[in-house]
Amino acid sequence: MPEGTHNYEFHLGKQFFVNMESADIHDADLNVTLTVNHKSGYYNMDFAVDGTVTLICDRCLDNLVMPIETGYHIAVKYGDSYNDDSDDLLIIPESDNSLNVSYMIYDTVSLAIPIKHVHPLGKCNRAMSAMLKKHRATRVDDEDAALEEELMDEMDSMDTQTGGEGNIDPRWNELKNLTDNN
Repeated sequence: MPEGTHNYEFHLGKQFFVNMESADIHDADLNVTLTVNHKSGYYNMDFAVDGTVTLICDRCLDNLVMPIETGYHIAVKYGDSYNDDSDDLLIIPESDNSLNVSYMIYDTVSLAIPIKHVHPLGKCNRAMSAMLKKHRATRVDDEDAALEEELMDEMDSMDTQTGGEGNIDPRWNELKNLTDNN
């Protein structure tokens, strides 16, 4: 590649994520712009990803279309052997004459997706939400749960009576003094 700035554009759809064996992403409509600035043996690569991916809602199991807008930067240079120890620099062997960026793009998109995939409040499938509520496990029969609930009620009532302070064990006051002195 000659020195200078080079731009590449990719469109990613469902097949890209099928090929990458992604279990979470069921469909996609993503535009990727890759800008490569080659200068003095270094290839500064900037990825810009914009579009949507379709996931499954963790709560109601319906499709969830999630917007993605993210970027990634990495520098690449030739060296004696492959080395990806750094997050900012990738060294590839001099014998390689190409670089597959698909894994970089896949990782960039995957890291932009939140761990929890849920619709905004009130947007989940109503039938599934009703079914979940109907079959939700309750711990009414469990004595420990009843005691825990009673204790929480007492704490709530103590907080409302004392403005949130409650009766504080004097040992905690001593510990609080340690932080006040620092």
